[in-house]
Amino acid sequence: MSGRKLAMTAFRLLQLAFVGAVAASVLFDLDHGWWWNFLPLVLAYVLITVVNRWGGGAPDAPGTAREPVEVGPPVSGRWSALNSPADRTPSHGVHAYGQTFAIDLVAEPGPGARPGFRVLWPLARRNRDFPAFGAPLLAVADATVVRARDTQRDHLSRTSLPALLYLMVLEGSVRELAGVRRVIGNHVVLDLGDGAHALYAHVRRGSLAVREGDRVAAGQVLAHCGNSGNSTEPHVHFQLMDGPDPDTARGVPFTWRGIGVPRNGEIFEAPSPTTAPA
Repeated sequence: MSGRKLAMTAFRLLQLAFVGAVAASVLFDLDHGWWWNFLPLVLAYVLITVVNRWGGGAPDAPGTAREPVEVGPPVSGRWSALNSPADRTPSHGVHAYGQTFAIDLVAEPGPGARPGFRVLWPLARRNRDFPAFGAPLLAVADATVVRARDTQRDHLSRTSLPALLYLMVLEGSVRELAGVRRVIGNHVVLDLGDGAHALYAHVRRGSLAVREGDRVAAGQVLAHCGNSGNSTEPHVHFQLMDGPDPDTARGVPFTWRGIGVPRNGEIFEAPSPTTAPA
């Protein structure tokens, strides 16, 4: 087991120890200071803080930058970028789960097509209200499918203040405790060769068009965009990493052929597979 995998396992065990300590105090009226119950939780978050800041370098040269891997875009049509590595790294604030150079994409087919954030109401929206839901996810290169999961449900959006607080305070913590699969939701991982793997997260339930072991061609449809896992709304989460397991992998920088790396809020047009450059 790698050091990173061991650290993430210890983090989840410490969280469980906290829950157990609180339950034991309530059930058995243990005679000790209440702060002892929080010691495992404090240790857990000290550990995860270290893990989240650990590992931006390339595997063969820790601490040095790796050249971006050029691949095709994972979508076609009109999209905008969120949490882009063009603006900062780690793009999502952490190195954990190989997210150093991850990017989020939301569909922008036209003005007003995508529902905006609301302070109070509606608390949540149906996934079909978002134009990204059901959009095809495309292979960014000729590759081999090494992971493919699509059994988790697509939940409602978290695009109001109460729903977002619920996600950050309760749901997100439970998903962290349950492990990386519950964070990234349904997903596909491609082995691109040369130590690069592509991860597509938050895939729509039941939408997989490929299986583990399949060889796929650039531009081939792999699955469809969903809203599974730790997600506020249907969107595409894409990243390159140096291994197939997000729990142990480190992020790898990418650039999309003909597009580059769009910045936060930048709207771009990705060509369809039939018109994409060879």
